[in-house]
Amino acid sequence: MPRAQTRTLLREGDGGLVRRTTLPGGLRVITEQVPGVRSVAFGVWVNVGSRDETAAQMGSAHYLEHLLFKGTTARSAMDISSAIEAVGGDLNAFTSKENTCFYARVLDQDLPLAIDVVCDVVTDALIRSEDVEAERGVILEEIAMHDDDPSDIVHDVFAEAMFGDTPLGRPILGTAETIGAISRRTIHSFYRRRYRPESMVVAAAGSLDHDSVVRMVRRAFAPVLDPGADVAAPRTPRRPRRPEAGAKVARRTTEQAHLVLGVPGITRADPRRYALSVLSTSLGGGMSSRLFQEVREKRGLAYSVYSYAQGYSDDGVFGVYAGCLPSKVNTVLDVCLEQLEDVAAHGLSDDEIRRGKGQVRGATVLGQEDPGARMSRIAKSELNADPLLSIDTLLAQVDDVTADDVRSVARDLLSAPATLAVIGPFDETHTFAPLG
Repeated sequence: MPRAQTRTLLREGDGGLVRRTTLPGGLRVITEQVPGVRSVAFGVWVNVGSRDETAAQMGSAHYLEHLLFKGTTARSAMDISSAIEAVGGDLNAFTSKENTCFYARVLDQDLPLAIDVVCDVVTDALIRSEDVEAERGVILEEIAMHDDDPSDIVHDVFAEAMFGDTPLGRPILGTAETIGAISRRTIHSFYRRRYRPESMVVAAAGSLDHDSVVRMVRRAFAPVLDPGADVAAPRTPRRPRRPEAGAKVARRTTEQAHLVLGVPGITRADPRRYALSVLSTSLGGGMSSRLFQEVREKRGLAYSVYSYAQGYSDDGVFGVYAGCLPSKVNTVLDVCLEQLEDVAAHGLSDDEIRRGKGQVRGATVLGQEDPGARMSRIAKSELNADPLLSIDTLLAQVDDVTADDVRSVARDLLSAPATLAVIGPFDETHTFAPLG
């Protein structure tokens, strides 16, 4: 039988240890031993998300996420949920544009149970016709709930405006029409083709022993491991086509208008991502940020305003969100555009960069105090073939960001024509402040 291959990837200064074992069949098991905790976060990550769907399959990845909890050969849906809840743990899953994760958080003594349940859910789902039909109604309710929250749905409208009718431009949940049309056969085929061990990463962080985790995972995956398979290649970059920049309006009879103003960003692995983090944080990452001060504090135009950066394997977005009275949309847009143009031309002040770096440093460290965040970090690094950097190295990368670095990335991104999405009591033909 082929032997597993194990490597130590990282030794943290606080005693943390990250190791990876690649099992015959291409399944990767990566763990981080975290000193001083009594819990473990365990997850199975699948390199598939909503952008891997065809137009006819829209919503399949998320639909499948639901169905995997409906029962296996060994467990009913009640057995699955009650097993983890009976030991005070948390069991859940999520679907993003590029991956799907099934995870549990438990006390360290209950890790064997978590591994058994989560791996069973991922590898042996029944996906019965009756469950497909029952869950169809649940997902339609989830879509309706999502559609009732304009601060959420404006981001879907923006994605469509930015990426058009492409996988990145379509909603993760799908639409009522596509969910109503998806068949059990389509979802089951998606499961069999996409949920292969060679396309998965099993990750765990907390109070654990790597070798013990590997033995338990290997036993749980034994029925589906193909010794002849190899690790699947990372996602192939395929930058999506973009429509012309412009405005997209979704009419809703809301008391408040919601808008997202954005430009093309950078990929997840772009070395400029540290400078962009400082830029985004300084522009709209807190109460001291420029946009918060200019839009809310000085002018009282909006309750919520922030900026964000989202990187994908082959593309990215930099955006600004604001919620305001419909009568103030043009004024808010004018202020936001004015600030973006100023930063594109002149960069940030030394004080803004200092505060931005401090916020990024704090968020980096505080975010890693939780085993769940550590589990996600090592899993994403492995799944995306990104280098796994120590926390000290990440902090050093942030410290090394210069005013010229920020000015350069601001000039490159913020000078591009902007795309606008608005939800509110406007006709689709309504015109807003010129986007430049």
